[in-house]
Amino acid sequence: MRHIPNIISVLRILLVVPIAMALSDQQLALSIFLFAIAAASDAVDGFLARRFGWQSELGGILDPIADKLLLATAFVTLSFLKLVPLWLMAAAVARDVIIVSGAAAYRIFIGRLTAHPSLISKLNTLCQGAFIVAVLSRAKFSLPPEWLVTWLGALVFVMVVVSGFDYVLVYGRRAAAA
Repeated sequence: MRHIPNIISVLRILLVVPIAMALSDQQLALSIFLFAIAAASDAVDGFLARRFGWQSELGGILDPIADKLLLATAFVTLSFLKLVPLWLMAAAVARDVIIVSGAAAYRIFIGRLTAHPSLISKLNTLCQGAFIVAVLSRAKFSLPPEWLVTWLGALVFVMVVVSGFDYVLVYGRRAAAA
């Protein structure tokens, strides 16, 4: 039973390809549905891991990988479809590249890294997910209004920058202390 959160994370990783294919084929309703399942699975695996003490080292790796793959794939594909501005996609993907590169460097040069996502990072993930759903819903159903999608895009940019700096500062201090 303790492996259920890891299985859910693996299933979320496996959903990345069908989501990318649905987005590429501009099957927006299917994209929304699949993305919503993936987003819900993120909440469920985290809840189960915390509630029942099923956290594991593997889960600490799989969960953020699943989130980063899902969000980066969605941002890149939506940017190619001209539904998300290139600069916003670049900012979101660059943040994740910086975080993953920093974690890899820490692991190589300093040692084992135990990452604990901050509240700001969790809010960033939530904002990115809400923005992607809003973009897809706007493209498919003309809802929500354009101003709300624009506002969410601005919020995503602010959250990407703030959470990116937060990671760099927190883990930079840990590296300096080590």
